Amino acid sequence: MSALPLHPRFVSLEGGEGAGKTTVLAALRAALEAAGDEAAGSEIVVTREPGGTPLAEKIRALLLHPGEEALAAETELMLMFAARAQHVRATILPALERGAWVLCDRFTDSSYAYQGGGRGLDAAFIDVLEQRVVGLRPGLTLLLDLDVAQGRARIESRDPHPDRIERERGAFFERVRQAFLARAAAEPRRFRVIDASRTVDEVVAEAVARLRAFAGAA
Repeated sequence: MSALPLHPRFVSLEGGEGAGKTTVLAALRAALEAAGDEAAGSEIVVTREPGGTPLAEKIRALLLHPGEEALAAETELMLMFAARAQHVRATILPALERGAWVLCDRFTDSSYAYQGGGRGLDAAFIDVLEQRVVGLRPGLTLLLDLDVAQGRARIESRDPHPDRIERERGAFFERVRQAFLARAAAEPRRFRVIDASRTVDEVVAEAVARLRAFAGAA
């Protein structure tokens, strides 16, 4: 695993389907706002992947819409990195250069988990793309870990029309989960694993505590 710079104001949120990232992300933003960061002149940018710019959002639609033509694993990976390249250069890097906090729903770790672990693509190839196209990693990555069956049940209960990736089988998502956990074990300095099977309040409380500890040490 190649070393890339960890940015001290860049936080990513990762996890499988149904882990509750949207709720936690909103709580993280509220925690930074409550800490007075904006009053001190520091902006908070909340963004997502794939997406985060108008062009990247169009690529997101291609990736998630269950169209008639099946996407090859390599096509999916390259589209993910095309969206990420635009996102990094148009949204993330400019915000970090302004001194803003960036909170991102998914980042490159999702490619290692979904296209690497899930689809079986070579992690070394993903690493080359990360080095050449992305060039940085979050200083903190919160991984919301959840049993696959529980996550799928949550998705099914909230959305009768799952997207293309949500339609995958359980074995795919188990490979994704294990890939996330392997990355967390390999990078303990950056990752904090949070048990997302607990109540919303418990998960949010731990995520906010982790963010505050990181922000205080940054």
